[in-house]
Amino acid sequence: MGLIYRERPATREPAGLLVLHHGRGADEHDLLGLAAVLDPDRRLHVVTPRAPLAVGGGYHWYVVPRVGYPDPVTFHAAYHELATFHDELWERTGITPANTVLGGFSMGSVMSYALGLAGGRPKPAGILAFSGFIPNVDGWQPHLDSRPDLPVFIAHGRRDPIIDIEFARRARTLLQDGGLPVEYHESDAVHQIDPAHIPSAVQWLTAATDENRSTTTTTTTEMD
Repeated sequence: MGLIYRERPATREPAGLLVLHHGRGADEHDLLGLAAVLDPDRRLHVVTPRAPLAVGGGYHWYVVPRVGYPDPVTFHAAYHELATFHDELWERTGITPANTVLGGFSMGSVMSYALGLAGGRPKPAGILAFSGFIPNVDGWQPHLDSRPDLPVFIAHGRRDPIIDIEFARRARTLLQDGGLPVEYHESDAVHQIDPAHIPSAVQWLTAATDENRSTTTTTTTEMD
């Protein structure tokens, strides 16, 4: 049995696909409303899968022994289930990986990084990471050489008590050093999607899914 999911279709021929992965303890309903905020014109087909691991009434992508270091067994199990889900989604919708943005919040951002930066996976149109981190886990490494033009949007709160802002800063440095175009935002928010970051995210998402986009300029922005 595959992952349970919800979806919100575009109002016309979709300009792309947006897959939003929820955070720890949530489910497939959690980020569906975010689709209307990030894509108010309904240009995109939006899908929100449910994580496979049921814990305490919510759903997790992996077990967390230590922030930044997912449990390898549950991480790789979720990785493979999510990879299969993405493959089936591309086949079903006819939308290609090159027109797909992988996004999410918290633990969902971790999975977006994991699938979007893996050398053995198709390169997406972009990665949209709210309050997450690039995982450090046995058996997985980012393969930045294979996707030097992959745009990444990072937004994080300096007062986040769950995932420290340093994780976002490290991700920015790693990706930029690898040649990826990064748009980076931080604010005084806690562990949440800061509404102040939404307008920039909307603009970035529109550019990332623009069929006529030929290049993306590296941008670093810090919001005080």
